[in-house]
Amino acid sequence: MQHFSLLDLAPVPEGKTAADALEGTVDLARAAERFGYHRYWLAEHHNMPGIASAATAVMIGHVAGATKTMRIGAGGIMLPNHAPLVVAEQFGTLATLYPGRIDLGLGRAPGTDMATARALRRHMAPEDNFPQDVQELIAYLGDDSSASPVRAIPGTGTHVPVWILGSSLYGAQLAAYLGLPYAFASHFAPAMLEQALEVYRRTFQPSEHLGKPHVMMAAGVCAADSDAEAEFLRSSQLLAFARLRTGRPGKLPYPAHDVEQEIPAPVMAQVRDALSCSATGSATTVREQLGRLVDTFRPDELMATGMIHDHAARVRSFEIAAMVMTELCV
Repeated sequence: MQHFSLLDLAPVPEGKTAADALEGTVDLARAAERFGYHRYWLAEHHNMPGIASAATAVMIGHVAGATKTMRIGAGGIMLPNHAPLVVAEQFGTLATLYPGRIDLGLGRAPGTDMATARALRRHMAPEDNFPQDVQELIAYLGDDSSASPVRAIPGTGTHVPVWILGSSLYGAQLAAYLGLPYAFASHFAPAMLEQALEVYRRTFQPSEHLGKPHVMMAAGVCAADSDAEAEFLRSSQLLAFARLRTGRPGKLPYPAHDVEQEIPAPVMAQVRDALSCSATGSATTVREQLGRLVDTFRPDELMATGMIHDHAARVRSFEIAAMVMTELCV
C-alpha cells in the first residue's frame, strides 16, 4: 500500500445545521493534511438531510483553498447527472486554481432517488451513455485541439486525473478497458470487492493515463481510545444506514448505547453486512482489522471514511486511523 486517503460526505449531525457540517469539513480537511492523508475526497449525494456535499465541485474548491498540499477531489461526481462539458469546465477551473492537486472520480449511479434524479437531469434517457460520457469528459481535459468545435475553457490541457468508481464488475471492466485507476466502494457495498479487483487487474490495458493497474478500496473506520468508546460512536452510522435502508433518511443520529434495540434484527443484519468492510475500536484493534483487509486485497491505496456525531471525536478517529495506516504503508 502506497498511500492512505479520506472520504468525507460532510455529515449533518442531529442538532446541527448544514453550515456546521461544512465548517466541520474544512476543519477535518486541515487536520487530515496534518495527519498525512494523501487525498481528501467529497462525494455527490442529493436530497439527503444528513449529507451536505451535494454541490461537490464547490466544496472541493472550498477545501482546496483551505489546505495547501493534500490532493482534493470527487469520490465521486455522478456523471449521469451532468453534461460532461460542465464537469470538465468545473474541474478544469479547479485544476487551474490548484494545479497538481485535483482528482476527479466518476460514478455511474445518480446518487439519489429517482424523483430527484429526474429533477437533476430533466430529460432522462433509457440508454446507458456512461462509457461515452467518460471518454468525452477525458477528451475535454486533454491536449488542446483547435479542430474541435467545443472546448472546455478552463479545462483543456489540465489533464485532471480521472478515476472510475464502482461497486460491481461494470466499473472494474470499464476502468481496465480505458486504462484508468479504479476505486471500489467497499465501505458500503463490499460483496463484489474481491471479484471486481481480480477482473480489473487481470484485464487492465495500459494507457497514456496509467501504465499498470492502480486500485483504491474504501473502508469504514471508527477509532477511539478504547474499543467500547469506538463501538458507541459507531452506533450513529449504524442508525443512519438503517434508517436510510428503511426509507427514513435523516440527519446523522446521536450515538446510542442500545443500538441493537433500536434497529430490527433483520435490518441490522443487512446493515452490518453492508458495512462489514470496516474497522472499529482502539488503535490496536483498528490496526489488526485494517491489516487483514490490506493483506487480503492488496490495495495500492486505502481510503478511510466514517460518520461520527461529535466533530472532535471524528477528528480524533481519523488521527488514530492515520497513525495506523502509516504503519501499513510499504
